Amino acid sequence: MASVYQINKGVSKPIVFKGLKAQYIAYLALGLVFLLVLFAALYISGLSLFVVLPLVLGLGSALFFTVFHLSHRFGEHGLGKFLAKRGLPRFIRFNSRRIFISLKGGGHERG
Repeated sequence: MASVYQINKGVSKPIVFKGLKAQYIAYLALGLVFLLVLFAALYISGLSLFVVLPLVLGLGSALFFTVFHLSHRFGEHGLGKFLAKRGLPRFIRFNSRRIFISLKGGGHERG
């Protein structure tokens, strides 16, 4: 008796939703949750709706444009690579060769 197996062809592909790739979906979701909490806090604190609504809408549109721009510019892993490369020093400066001399002998200094 022959068995029928379904093959999932999208196993190694990144998650894409409306043009957003991978982790940018989570960034957008977290930003929207933050905006919702900000709206509720400002409205409950007594600020006028005419002040709160344009502020939240402006921040929301800035969030959308920024997240979509980052998604298209860097792709799936590009933002992490960009931030990691920015964190590397351009050069290493040292005043003594003692650490390198001790490495040559297997960690034991020669007397």
